[in-house]
Amino acid sequence: MIFTESLKKNYMFQSVYKNGKSYANKFFVMYVLKNEENGNRIGISVSKKVGNSVVRHRITRLVRESYRLHEKVFNSGLDIVIVARKGASEVTYAETESAILHLGRLHGIIIEDPRKSESK
Repeated sequence: MIFTESLKKNYMFQSVYKNGKSYANKFFVMYVLKNEENGNRIGISVSKKVGNSVVRHRITRLVRESYRLHEKVFNSGLDIVIVARKGASEVTYAETESAILHLGRLHGIIIEDPRKSESK
């Protein structure tokens, strides 16, 4: 991820949970909070309720990759936390990508719709 760092510390996640705005869909919940930096910081949280470690790491990889491929369309200066729900345990890459972009549009943090620019 060129423009994005990771949220690593618990207090960073807690700040986004407490002060950020959230939207959810079937697979994920996305919390967004403005930060004082130029780039975005992303954190991914997958609970043991979702599945075993293999399933949790697979979901994390899918979310990270779908964000990485579309990070140019997200506004900068944001802390983003993506929390997987139970339904995400059997999610495909296409569904992950669609869900992340859907939540970004709900938050109003997507600059342009990437699907429209691909069809031109």
